[in-house]
Amino acid sequence: MTLLCPVCSLALHREAGSMRCENNHCFDFAKEGYLNLLTGNKKKGSETGDNKDMALSRRSFLSKGYFDTLLNAVDDLFCSLHNENAAILDICCGEGYYSAELKKRHPQADIIGFDLSKEMIRLAAKRKSGNTYIVANLFRIPLPDNSIEFAFHLFAPFGEEEFLRILKPGGILDTAVAGENHLWQMKEVLYEKPYKNDEKPPHTTLPFTEKQRADGRIFLDNNEDVFSMFKMTPYFYHTPSEGIAKLQQVPQLETEISFALYIYKKPVL
Repeated sequence: MTLLCPVCSLALHREAGSMRCENNHCFDFAKEGYLNLLTGNKKKGSETGDNKDMALSRRSFLSKGYFDTLLNAVDDLFCSLHNENAAILDICCGEGYYSAELKKRHPQADIIGFDLSKEMIRLAAKRKSGNTYIVANLFRIPLPDNSIEFAFHLFAPFGEEEFLRILKPGGILDTAVAGENHLWQMKEVLYEKPYKNDEKPPHTTLPFTEKQRADGRIFLDNNEDVFSMFKMTPYFYHTPSEGIAKLQQVPQLETEISFALYIYKKPVL
């Protein structure tokens, strides 16, 4: 898959351990194999994205398969395209669990993942899945116009203009939000009056095709996994200290998981 220079938007070409454009802008591969395509004062990628502790917690939790209900739903939608060679984009991919698992199931697919967090991308690249991973900005994706057949977007900001630009005509975008009862039993521990999620879809002019559901239950048999899950949620940043203290004392937890998936398709002109 062609990558674009984040400085001048020309195509990047491989030169040994670097990628370079015709204007001689050069970007070196990190030792783990990823490429940092942030520029200027955003180059570090760790000052605005998730930090190392958050990245490790997320990797530990997802690698145990707790959210494979969501993974299977994304995979089912990709399979419905009937194109094993399709270009797939994992938007705000985190530490790469979902895209790495998709690569195992579809080794011929051309998969690229990006995230603003260098720590997340470093862990994604260390999976050695055969995918391409880059540090990049959601609102300036370094990919050509009309280059992606299938993109998935799980619990992240919505960059409509860029999504519309990079999708091929007829390309599919799968975006997931927390379902109404997602992690309800954890919220009962955290809050005196837990509330349901609103399943609100993103505001977008992309043509909507359908809404799908992916629901289940998971059992976490230790507090480390419980707290890792908590750290992956927005509740981690907004929960009062007394709620956090209660969760830290929970030895195990069985909870509902629920995902609402909104499917969009770029028009074919």
